[in-house]
Amino acid sequence: MDTSFREMMAAFPSGVSVVTGHDGGPRPYGMTCSALCSLSADPPSLLVCLRAASPTLAAVTRSGAFAVNLLHGDAQDVAALFGSGAADRFDRVAWRPCAGSGSPALVEAAHTVADCLVERVHPAGDHAIVVGTVRHIERLREGSALLYGFRRYRTWTHAAAPIG
Repeated sequence: MDTSFREMMAAFPSGVSVVTGHDGGPRPYGMTCSALCSLSADPPSLLVCLRAASPTLAAVTRSGAFAVNLLHGDAQDVAALFGSGAADRFDRVAWRPCAGSGSPALVEAAHTVADCLVERVHPAGDHAIVVGTVRHIERLREGSALLYGFRRYRTWTHAAAPIG
């Protein structure tokens, strides 16, 4: 079942984000995440699914806040870096703390950053569903979004999006 489930989900393209957190300690945390979904417009809220054993999830739950960095089409290397677990990943990208939470905003890799407060955390198998209320959105650049599907990255631009 595991192989067919993974194959099915690989065939479902989605946007790529990096979820980041900072718990007041000496270093920030972050991981690549394609399990992101809007939840409500009023109040604005979303959910992300993070691996239960992830240090990022631990930082997010300790601090009660996180940032969702929606990656632009030229940030495939950043998606791979934050998916690798490399200890020095924040030394290799430009970032600054979000004004509200202090969670890292990936200022050169993201086209948009949502600064969120943790509303709830629901355990779900080997992951946790984190529901966040969006308190601030910062648009960093126009142009493209990074997608992942069929085990490949692709760029979606405004020009590629059909109108109507």
